[in-house]
Amino acid sequence: MSSGKKLDQQQSLQSYYCDMHIHIGRTDSGQAVKISASNNLTFENIAAEASERKGIRMIGIIDCHSPSVQDDITRCLDSGVMEEIEGGGIAYRDTVILLGSEIEIREPGMGAAHVLAYFPDLGTMREFTDWMSRYMKNVQLSSQRIYVSPRQLQQEIIGRGGLLIPAHVFTPHKGLYGSMADRMSDVFDLEGIAGIELGLSADSSMAGLISELDRYTFLTNSDAHSLGKIGREYNRIDMAGLSFEEFKLALQMKDGRRVSANYGLNPKLGKYHRTYCGGCESILDEEHLAAETGPPRCPYCGSTKLVQGVLDRILDVADREEPLIPPTRPPYHYQVPLEFIPGLGKSAMGKLLAAFGTEMAILHQATESELAEVAGEALAASIVKARNGTLALSSGGGGTYGKVMK
Repeated sequence: MSSGKKLDQQQSLQSYYCDMHIHIGRTDSGQAVKISASNNLTFENIAAEASERKGIRMIGIIDCHSPSVQDDITRCLDSGVMEEIEGGGIAYRDTVILLGSEIEIREPGMGAAHVLAYFPDLGTMREFTDWMSRYMKNVQLSSQRIYVSPRQLQQEIIGRGGLLIPAHVFTPHKGLYGSMADRMSDVFDLEGIAGIELGLSADSSMAGLISELDRYTFLTNSDAHSLGKIGREYNRIDMAGLSFEEFKLALQMKDGRRVSANYGLNPKLGKYHRTYCGGCESILDEEHLAAETGPPRCPYCGSTKLVQGVLDRILDVADREEPLIPPTRPPYHYQVPLEFIPGLGKSAMGKLLAAFGTEMAILHQATESELAEVAGEALAASIVKARNGTLALSSGGGGTYGKVMK
């Protein structure tokens, strides 16, 4: 295995757009990895989409523990399409891939939650797979439960030089706060947590209601289950280059490295933002729920089949009445992905990409007048509103995304 080239690691810091949670649907041979993900989400296709269409410079592919995915990675390295680089990671053109794994944990008397683990190189990931295979029923698949305690898993990740990040921590579907515990300290050693992934239905202000999260860097990632969803949420990270070690320094906020901005959906668009009634499919807010005494019931149909939304869960476990935003916390930019914009179809998107190169360039670099020259004034105005987070929205809940209002 090649030790690879050294990417430009100049000491002056640069800002890079990064999405650190992307799933693999199938391998090149058609082997299933993430059952609910698109078949064309292969390791190489993800790299090409991120680099060539999205303009994202660092990605985390979080199903790299799968032996068949490791075979695909090896072929990419052996063919010269990709290279392992100094400092950790795999280079594809001008994008670097960090190798990750999503794992389901559970403690007696608690629900289940997902965590992310990242490692610097394929050799270390293979060793981690060998260890996990003794405690996991099907290590080939994504997001499988591991039958060891969370703290033992934490020790195994850190002992191999890896990074542990709880995933989409507030969602009712496998979020640490959303479905497992009121406090992260009940599950993990807080000193061994590298960062926190907020998830699609929460922002940093909402997380600021929980004091044990003050110390951590927050990440906003796409949790992409299709190529088009890559970059749905992402981060701007200031680093001296692209590598696992630089990412680690950024999470630790060392030597000027840091996450300098989070770009995410307005929580209203998240599919678990508000409490949802499984009986009549209504989305409920705190006014509906506050009037109830005893077991919560839907005020419309009386059903107790309620899925608690992210905002409502945060309010339940908060230990502050007002959010605290530490001075180290980067701004959280509400940004609607291009695919959510009404009227922006394949034809207009193709023209914009031909003109500006990547989605990141459309969102961050092109002026409104430049956009209007390519796509017309109405779409240009919508794109600017999307980047500024000023489009009118309806709330999501119960697994259904909110919508941009026309």
